[in-house]
Amino acid sequence: MLLFLRLLLAGLSGAGIYYSYEPHGLWLLGVFGITGLFLSLCPWRGNFVSAKSGALIAFVHSLVAFLMLLPWIGELVGAMPYIALSVFLSLYALLLGIFGVFIARLRWGFLIFPSFYLAVELLRSSAPFGGFSWVRLGWGQVDGPLAFLAAWGGPALVTVAAATVGTAIAAVLIDVRGGIDKQAFSRWGMRGVAIVCALVPFGLSFLAQLGVNQPEHTTDTIKVAAIQGNVPRLGLEFNAQRRAVLDNHVNVTQELADSGEDVDIVLWPENSSDVNPFRDRQARALINEAVDAVGVPILVGTLTVDEVGERNTMQVFETDYAPGDYHHKKYLQPFGETMPLRDLLIHVSDYVELAGDFKPGDGPGVVNMDGVVVGVATCYEVSFDNAFRNSIDNGAQILTSPTNNATFGFSDMTYQQLAMSRMRAIEADRAMVVPATSGVSAIVQPDGTVSQHTEIFEPGYLVEELPLRDSLTFAMRYGWWIQLVLTVFGVAGAGYAWWTKRQPKSRRGDAKSAKATSATKL
Repeated sequence: MLLFLRLLLAGLSGAGIYYSYEPHGLWLLGVFGITGLFLSLCPWRGNFVSAKSGALIAFVHSLVAFLMLLPWIGELVGAMPYIALSVFLSLYALLLGIFGVFIARLRWGFLIFPSFYLAVELLRSSAPFGGFSWVRLGWGQVDGPLAFLAAWGGPALVTVAAATVGTAIAAVLIDVRGGIDKQAFSRWGMRGVAIVCALVPFGLSFLAQLGVNQPEHTTDTIKVAAIQGNVPRLGLEFNAQRRAVLDNHVNVTQELADSGEDVDIVLWPENSSDVNPFRDRQARALINEAVDAVGVPILVGTLTVDEVGERNTMQVFETDYAPGDYHHKKYLQPFGETMPLRDLLIHVSDYVELAGDFKPGDGPGVVNMDGVVVGVATCYEVSFDNAFRNSIDNGAQILTSPTNNATFGFSDMTYQQLAMSRMRAIEADRAMVVPATSGVSAIVQPDGTVSQHTEIFEPGYLVEELPLRDSLTFAMRYGWWIQLVLTVFGVAGAGYAWWTKRQPKSRRGDAKSAKATSATKL
């Protein structure tokens, strides 16, 4: 019965994690989700959780969260691959549950668990095949006050802060050792510390906010236009759809020119020209027509081929028709843009044929447009920490994350991705422009607020004067080290908890009593 109640609590807490993400944005439910998970692993009145039960509890928690977060994956490939991915991602939680039960037996375990949670999260975000960093706890905090900690330590610090508040609440609610503690002062002292620990992240976030989006960091401004051409949804065969998408973006760019808006640069989305303009004269002519209309450089999402292979490319086209800088997408989506183990899996599923065979880039993560250095992270790349850190290292003054979400319809995917772009803006203290083929396109201020956005599957353009920055946030300088320190602390704490708490207190007490009785008999 107790295990059932723990599993129920774990499932509800997993649902809380989901509702913290966009489009719901109920950030406090993400905090309470960690509270519920930690409570489900804690001893209840002396009833300790076994490692096996802990693994099951954490698995259920994660599975519920991922099944609710990722249905958009099934928009293209159906329900089974999406369910399989959710199950696979939940396997990482087995580590969280196994070691979590030992951490929960420590009086101060609520301070260790958040960092160990981060360690598991980073493992899931890194391996195998580059990992899947889409499902990080920190993304669900973008609408809450803890999001500003991204300027100090990136999403990793936001994850730990949210988890610390959650476990501190759990520590206030329960005595992790169970039963009646004769040392009342110690018990209530620990709860007092837990209350302080629940408040400290909010205080630190307030201090972090004071350094974000400050006018003194602005070196200049630039007027940027984001184009959303939209995609044809029905009635055209494949190649005709590709040309129609390009036509749509040319047409909306012409509308921008006709409006009289005086802009400095224009940003098109990923795959806005799915026809390679370096091999197709008609596609190149259409792009040149758009450049002529606005009279400024345009960053175009297209497909290119070089000696390495096919590339997902963001290409600058200058006003003299010459191609300028480009960004080859570095972080490719496994089982979408690439297919790991293709030769093996081709015998398992026909879906393998749908995956691309793109090659990753290795460039600086920036393009120069009319003298402005623009940091680029294409679509899926925005979820990876090093993408924009590399851009900032190479002088990015403003950021963009061009994306193509048309495949995923009206699902949560586009809103989840926009939340990541918003947190990256806070992390780097840079304005962010998100042009999307079919929506949601958005202009994001350096404090993560969305000043303009389009609707899904509606053509349109956004224009805004945005700040340029050359300053470096603490996260851009030292974010990797903060992440490393937190991870090492979590792993070391988990190892210590496992070594010292492998046996519940009651069992160790029984063993000591038996030994004493044996000695008395002798």
